Amino acid sequence: MTNELNFTGKCVLITGASRGIGRECALQFAAHGAKVAVHYHSNRAAADETLSQLAGDGHISVQADMADPDAVRRMVDEAAEKLGGLDVLVNNAGIYSDHPLTEVSYETWQSEWQRILQTNLVGAANAIFCAVPHMQQRGGGHVVNVSSRGAFRGEPTGPAYGASKAGMNAMSQSLAVALAPHKIYVTTVAPGWVSTDMATEHLTPEQAIGVNQQSPLGRIATPQEVAYAVLFFASSGASFMTGAILDVNGASYLRT
Repeated sequence: MTNELNFTGKCVLITGASRGIGRECALQFAAHGAKVAVHYHSNRAAADETLSQLAGDGHISVQADMADPDAVRRMVDEAAEKLGGLDVLVNNAGIYSDHPLTEVSYETWQSEWQRILQTNLVGAANAIFCAVPHMQQRGGGHVVNVSSRGAFRGEPTGPAYGASKAGMNAMSQSLAVALAPHKIYVTTVAPGWVSTDMATEHLTPEQAIGVNQQSPLGRIATPQEVAYAVLFFASSGASFMTGAILDVNGASYLRT
């Protein structure tokens, strides 16, 4: 029986891989034989720290502002050139901010919607567009998008974030149909709260208690648990699951 999580010889680009879920995905792909491109926006030191922890060799770092279409194109092309191809794209990069409608100015409302949608949704779409030709040269590939429970449950104080992730879900399903004839499989992982810097920096100790209680497991996810779902979706054994959205939220939000 073959090991479906064997990524030996595969070239993987992970956006937002300098910390959190992205870093853990990079660690796990490398541990399973892949060559990894670690994308970062501004924190080169964190990206270098990720690289230093990766098993094997041939890994690189690539920089881009995901809100800049030209930078995204350069980043994807650089990753494919330096890795020797591109088999897997993990769209993990994302930003969040509180911008409650009744508490911010109209100018802030406009700027936050523009900034978050351009990074989280349009940036991911651009990365896919630029990655597809490289995957076609390899005979196919996998795109795994990291969405959020907030796409379903809602983000009342961060509605642009929730909308960006709901848009990512819809985009993923549309592109799963469009790219299936090219043997490019598109799936989505939708975590709830995860113990990352991005999540915990928005929580007070009192809020953290409440967040843990949202799940009957009494805790939030680890980055390793989300990365496992990403690797599964990127594996050859998950190809027929193209178009699927997988919840990783500890039964904190159930949907049918």
